[in-house]
Amino acid sequence: MATKIRLARGGSKKRPHYAIVASDSRMPRDGRFLEKLGTYNPLLPKDSEDRIKMDLDRVKHWLDQGAQPTDRVARFLEAAGVREKATRANMKKAQPGKKALERAAEKAAKTEEAAAE
Repeated sequence: MATKIRLARGGSKKRPHYAIVASDSRMPRDGRFLEKLGTYNPLLPKDSEDRIKMDLDRVKHWLDQGAQPTDRVARFLEAAGVREKATRANMKKAQPGKKALERAAEKAAKTEEAAAE
């Protein structure tokens, strides 16, 4: 069975509250889970102790059993010191495309010509 440690959403509209759960990866996000491991309340300030609560012993148990944490849960575990900090792919999404680079080069060339005259 492929097991994941992930977030299950609760709360009302625009007021999210998440449970950190160990579940079979084939189950729906908010569906059946094996064990509730903690809670996450994104509405609280980042420095609040109540924002993320986890039973670290049970989390370690599930990790030893082969459970794979999702990206967000992996970040929580890194902050708690349970996992080593992973290197993440630096996406080139924020970089301009070819045409934008060409336009910027043309504009820079025109400004140099104007400054030289």
